[in-house]
Amino acid sequence: MRILLYRGDGVIEPWARDFADALPHAETVVWHENMSLASQAPCDYAVVWTPTPQLLDQLAHVKAIFLMGAGVDALLKFGDALPPVPIVRLGDAGMAEQMAEYVAYATLRYFRRFDDYEQQARQGIWNPLETRRRKADFTVGVLGLGKLGMPVLRTLRQLGFPVRGWSRSPKDVPGVPCFAGMDELGDFLSGTQVLVCMLPLTPETTNLLDRAHLSQLPEGAYVINVARGALLAEPDLLALIRAGHIAGATLDVFRNEPLPAPHPFWNEPRITITPHISALTLREEAVRQIAAKIGKLERGEAIDDIVDRARGY
Repeated sequence: MRILLYRGDGVIEPWARDFADALPHAETVVWHENMSLASQAPCDYAVVWTPTPQLLDQLAHVKAIFLMGAGVDALLKFGDALPPVPIVRLGDAGMAEQMAEYVAYATLRYFRRFDDYEQQARQGIWNPLETRRRKADFTVGVLGLGKLGMPVLRTLRQLGFPVRGWSRSPKDVPGVPCFAGMDELGDFLSGTQVLVCMLPLTPETTNLLDRAHLSQLPEGAYVINVARGALLAEPDLLALIRAGHIAGATLDVFRNEPLPAPHPFWNEPRITITPHISALTLREEAVRQIAAKIGKLERGEAIDDIVDRARGY
């Protein structure tokens, strides 16, 4: 059995070592554009992240394509050029806990006014501030109730925040107001003080958070995006922050990464920027998960986390 490995960032050798340990009877092949023809013999499985178009020919004969992370948009953008085999995204693999921690921190930082205290400290000001509002009036809305969104919602609820959720299709979460579909998006947004975006990137969600939708948030709302940068119309968010309708944002993902030096977000003090670190892939857990699924496929057993290409996630 041959397993093709590729990462667009070039950090692949640790993955190759871990797969060699997890699947000692398999041959792991680290793909690069200058490989010899002998090295490019057909592989049984591919494990990739942010592949290039040049890699597509090597996927023609694989039984399944595994992703080294939860997002699928970097692969699905190739559309019909991909072979008709299962595409398997990474399950939790430790990311849900990290994501919940990040969102909890960003929410508490705004709610407890730690952002204001940071500014005061830089100016040498000692001044206790009143809270922005009662916690009972500080509703946090989670946009996307999948494997990562649900743990975030539960964590916020455990912290005592009123929560609500929105998803593409109806979800029933006991004790949580849930909204579904575009017809209910406006009602969801209008009652949300902190908006947490957890949606996958699809043609339907690209630029979903534009001026029209962001304006449906109540005045003084706060935005947290840990999903994909292209979900957010960046100029619209910036304009609404400068106009005072949106109080600020914590953003971990951006349309172009790394965020370019001239980008106006860098100079907006009401926007907190982190470099796509809200939920880092834990390599050892990811390798164990993928290796186990390859074993199941080899035995003819079913696996989960298969991407629905029609939905885009």
